Amino acid sequence: QVQLVESGGGLVQVGGSLRLSCAASGRTFSRHIMGWFRQSPGQEREFVAGIAWSSGSTAYADSVKGRFTISRDTFKSTMSLQMNSLKPEDTAVYLCAVDAVPWPIRRDPAVYDYWGQGTQVTVSP
Repeated sequence: QVQLVESGGGLVQVGGSLRLSCAASGRTFSRHIMGWFRQSPGQEREFVAGIAWSSGSTAYADSVKGRFTISRDTFKSTMSLQMNSLKPEDTAVYLCAVDAVPWPIRRDPAVYDYWGQGTQVTVSP
């Protein structure tokens, strides 16, 4: 089993920044994908960004490209999402997830094997 714990969410004004973190523990993988998803009430879970753990290759949703940056620390087993120029439409619960398949970075939440509980991000106008 893999345990994932997100942190760093909160309330921020339009144009502000937040940095989310996801700490992984338990079963370890050397080649897997970690991703960030978000979900608003009544909406489907949406892919935000993903990173290949071994290579560091990344992928982003078009809606966040150029504003968000995903990164990982392989020594600390943590993943981060730096979010800049936040917009009201970025408001959601943000969840981190693990896909045990090492490549490619998939965007369908149904294929991810492990999930955190999520952290709320609220962007006020």
